[in-house]
Amino acid sequence: MERNLDLIALLAYIDPAYLAYQEWINVGMALKYEGYTASDWDDWSKRDGSRYNPGECFKKWTTFEGTGGKPVTGATITQMAKDNGWMPRSGGEDRELGWDDEIAGDYVVVDKNWIEGKEIHEPAVWNPVQQLTTYLTTLFEASENVGYVVDTWQNDEGKFLPTKGAWDRTAGELIQLLNQSNGDIGSVLGDYNPEAGAWIRFNPLDGKGVKNDNVTEFRYALVESDTMDIEKQHAIMRELELPIAVLVYSGGKSLHAIVRIDAVSYDEYRKRVDYLYNVCKKNGLNIDNQNRNPSRLSRMPGIERNEKKQFIVDTHIGKSSWAEWNEWIEGINDDLPDPESLANYWDNMPPLAPPLIEGVLRQGHKMLMAGPSKAGKSFLQIQLSIAIAEGIKWLVWQCTQGKVLYVNLELDSASALDRFKNVYLALGLQPRNIDNIDIWNLRGKSVPMDKLAPKLIRRAAKKNYIAVIIDPIYKVLTGDENSADQMAHFTNQFDKIATELGASVIYCHHHSKGSQGGKKSMDRASGSGVFARDPDALIDLVELDVTEALLKQEENKAVCAVYKQLFEKFNLNYLDEHVSQDDLLSTRAMEDHAKRAIPRQAEAAKESLEQAVRSVRKRSAWRVEGTLREYPKFDSVNMWFQYPVHRVDDVGSLKDIEPEGDAPAWKKATSKRKDKANKERRSKADEFEDAVNNCNMGEAPTVKDLQEWFSSTGKTVADRTIRDWIAKFGYWIDKNNGNVVVKKEDGDGGNDHD
Repeated sequence: MERNLDLIALLAYIDPAYLAYQEWINVGMALKYEGYTASDWDDWSKRDGSRYNPGECFKKWTTFEGTGGKPVTGATITQMAKDNGWMPRSGGEDRELGWDDEIAGDYVVVDKNWIEGKEIHEPAVWNPVQQLTTYLTTLFEASENVGYVVDTWQNDEGKFLPTKGAWDRTAGELIQLLNQSNGDIGSVLGDYNPEAGAWIRFNPLDGKGVKNDNVTEFRYALVESDTMDIEKQHAIMRELELPIAVLVYSGGKSLHAIVRIDAVSYDEYRKRVDYLYNVCKKNGLNIDNQNRNPSRLSRMPGIERNEKKQFIVDTHIGKSSWAEWNEWIEGINDDLPDPESLANYWDNMPPLAPPLIEGVLRQGHKMLMAGPSKAGKSFLQIQLSIAIAEGIKWLVWQCTQGKVLYVNLELDSASALDRFKNVYLALGLQPRNIDNIDIWNLRGKSVPMDKLAPKLIRRAAKKNYIAVIIDPIYKVLTGDENSADQMAHFTNQFDKIATELGASVIYCHHHSKGSQGGKKSMDRASGSGVFARDPDALIDLVELDVTEALLKQEENKAVCAVYKQLFEKFNLNYLDEHVSQDDLLSTRAMEDHAKRAIPRQAEAAKESLEQAVRSVRKRSAWRVEGTLREYPKFDSVNMWFQYPVHRVDDVGSLKDIEPEGDAPAWKKATSKRKDKANKERRSKADEFEDAVNNCNMGEAPTVKDLQEWFSSTGKTVADRTIRDWIAKFGYWIDKNNGNVVVKKEDGDGGNDHD
């Protein structure tokens, strides 16, 4: 059956941990229907660590025999993937490749000016049966159906063309009959026209037809050129190390190279043949584009055509597999620089990239900001955008002035614009350089990062941005954030943006769950450690555990500040002559002075005073720590977040405050001992309940399922022990329903329980 999509790739968008049991079963049934293996289902199911049970997929797989009703097909997986953010390729830059499209890249191996032709030689002893049996044993399994054609018809121009031919005989059957034919191929295949020759298909068929839909394995592709000298064709094919299974002389103007493709689906076959043909063309082999289809006919060896023999030139040429050849081609044509001697630069070192954030990040480098959801990371990134646009400080660090692109993935356009204006106003800044800020609003339109990166690069190529800020990345995250290799692929997209644009890429990520105070800054970001180790600068935010005493102190400062502003506006002389430095820090003293010197204004300011107190209570306190690749480690920066801006604690109020969860060592030790004791006291009943809920992927288990679950640690648990636990912990065995274990409150236990 033809596979239009690679379902394994689509499974990357579907997390089995979030599926109901029947949905998980449906995925397995769809994979089996579409011709995949139980191993494919098992590999995907392993992502659900809490419910995965080794061997379960293979056991269930054998029961998927179909019921005669409507089957579960690959469309089920396709829809699940769409529901989780996958978007099918359609028009524009993401469309399917056309047959005549070329893939970017040089991939040049052969120097066409110096290539010398390589002769082919007709077999010294002509043995048609040996020729054809060699072809069949090289390309086919004995049980696979082979398509071939010996009958022809002539068109108006007198050219002989093949009919559909035969397709209902296996390779093993043909080989056996050929070996019994006494050299008479025609007695097995039927007589062919010696003027026309004969043809054979190089991929196995299902025995029902000869279309692409009938191809059962997308194993080989045909490479042929009939516009070049044969000896030159031969030389280029060998120079390219093409993974040729069989090379056949057509008896005419060309060689037919049957090249290993090893594709798992028709979609992958198309992509690999596009790539193969592109490499051949770039290296001077003029390919016949009509030969791309997997059901295509090729010339049959062991046949004579116009008094010329169709014969095998060689077998097993070049690389042994598609993967080996592909890796070799990519390796030869990589664009990596050659190693260089340090001595070449010692006395004339190249200049370092200029700073974007002084002491933190250079231009063209990457920075990650990590923190919990309530840290105001988006506002902090907006502050950074403004600092770069205006060329001012961001927190305590001076920023280089330039253009910045803020990629907004979360807010609607109006909300994003409103936030920028509010931050400008809260900072008391004049919008002198707002033309340096571009906002790309993508809420509802975001795509995975590997698709977004080229679109972003194309739009930003001529804008001269010195920074690109992406907020937030969970909207474009692809793959499992706990997988190092998948996250390496994800973060590589930031490298592409930085390299292509010469701009710094800044993005934020959330903390893992739980208290973060006792962790190092590099260990707080959720998911794989790749997140923390990939960027050139990691800025991490951790909340400080503000005491009631400190809040009272801050309230006092805020109230005193309001009174001071009133004196500066209405009675500055009194402030200068009668209010001491100590009074400026005392709420009671400032209130007394205000009642005496500006009583009317003091009375009118009650709302402002109350607002000042309320604003303090809405603050949260944060500590900024960092891990830097290009600069020395900086001292921690403490700040207050008071919507919508972060302000550095210049007076040191927060310097002695500990992050939330960061207790002294003796308290941590005590807490650990308590946690351990509580864990050890966890009852066996709870453990047994977990086993019942999880050992059979959410379905009610049997005694055997439970025995295998508890024995998986290496120590065998007896059947009798399991039955004792069933009775002890409030369960019973339902004999009328497959001997499954059921909790007593889920059923009455009846007369059929043990």
